Amino acid sequence: MNRILPIIVTVLTVILIAGGGFFVLNALSPKPEQVEEPPAGLSVFAEPITRDDLQFNVEIQGEVRPQREIVVASQISGRISYVSPDFIAGGSIERGQVLVRLEADDYELGVVRAKSVVASAEQRLAREIAEAEIAIQDLIELGIDNPSPLARREPQLADARAALESAKAQLAEAELALRRTAVLAPFTGRVREGSVDIGQFASPGQSLGQIFATDVVEVVLPLSDSEMGRLGLSLAFAESDTVKGPEVIFSAQVSGIDREWRGRVTRTAASINPRTRLINIIAELPDPFGEGADNGAPMAPGLFVDASIQGAKVDNLLVAPRGALRSGNRVYVGKPDDGQLRIYEVEPVFSTPEGAWFRSGEVEPGMLAITSPIQAGFDGMSITVLEKMPDGTIKTHKPKTDADDEEINSGALADASEAEPASLVTGEGE
Repeated sequence: MNRILPIIVTVLTVILIAGGGFFVLNALSPKPEQVEEPPAGLSVFAEPITRDDLQFNVEIQGEVRPQREIVVASQISGRISYVSPDFIAGGSIERGQVLVRLEADDYELGVVRAKSVVASAEQRLAREIAEAEIAIQDLIELGIDNPSPLARREPQLADARAALESAKAQLAEAELALRRTAVLAPFTGRVREGSVDIGQFASPGQSLGQIFATDVVEVVLPLSDSEMGRLGLSLAFAESDTVKGPEVIFSAQVSGIDREWRGRVTRTAASINPRTRLINIIAELPDPFGEGADNGAPMAPGLFVDASIQGAKVDNLLVAPRGALRSGNRVYVGKPDDGQLRIYEVEPVFSTPEGAWFRSGEVEPGMLAITSPIQAGFDGMSITVLEKMPDGTIKTHKPKTDADDEEINSGALADASEAEPASLVTGEGE
């Protein structure tokens, strides 16, 4: 028992010394710095807001049609004796060109008969004039002071004059019918179709074919009221020397090649279509088969074209992705340094699937507009901004913390403390 007691005392003493040393070392050792990191916010994608001018454009489609197109028909009847070789589908014709000619023999005989009637009427009138002069002379010799018109042969003279005028009118009618045996082109253009041939009998008003003018073609484009406003056009607009319509770029694929033609809006319809509630505007292209063609490819009637109309221009607007515009007039902006969401009310001007143009006195270019959907977003909401870079990569913006500020400050102090002895050493050397 006397031997065990010193051993127990020795073991307890060692344990107490070891425990006391651990607590002393633990108390004297530096404690690790505690950094309180804020909870991570909702991760959202954002793109920078830019500033740009807005050029309004309206994209629409329509069918090309000639401004003037007629059905060729004869005003008289007769057998066809001549058809122009150009009077076929696709043929080119000139103004005044003879397209179809009818047999003229009957009408030439009609002119001869009318001339003979005129000659007879002239002879009768001359005879009546002579007889009227004799009658007046006889009345003077007889001393009749107030003879009747019949005694002076005035009715007979008037009848002869009327007969002569009627004969001349018949002659003019016969000559007109003779001229109408030749059917002339009223304008320069192209033939859509020719449906007659030599030997065929033509009746008055019968269709001989269809032709259209090539000086101007037009495209009817139906627009909504809002699209009309973007173009700065009003109902019943008509182009004049002082007020020009907006430019139109027509495009279509012809012979497997993309083609473009440049025209302009010249007028709008005077009424709204009651079925579609749209307003038709008419765009024209001059000389589509000549100077207006695209490297020889005309904008031919019947072609279905896309039309891009350039409208008004609005300068100095802010531009953000379309998804950044919420509730019609609010933009969500991410503050990367604060890690917070800011909500601004803006004045929308125009929006498309590609972007939204607006005005604002608070939003500036370079701010990050949030494009991710946020449910129940509020001003000051904690977020983590993920910026889409131009090269397609994603940049994560981490909010600055107090520890970052302390590191920056401590780094600045360390640089200053290192620089101070250096200056002192330099001073001692001098």
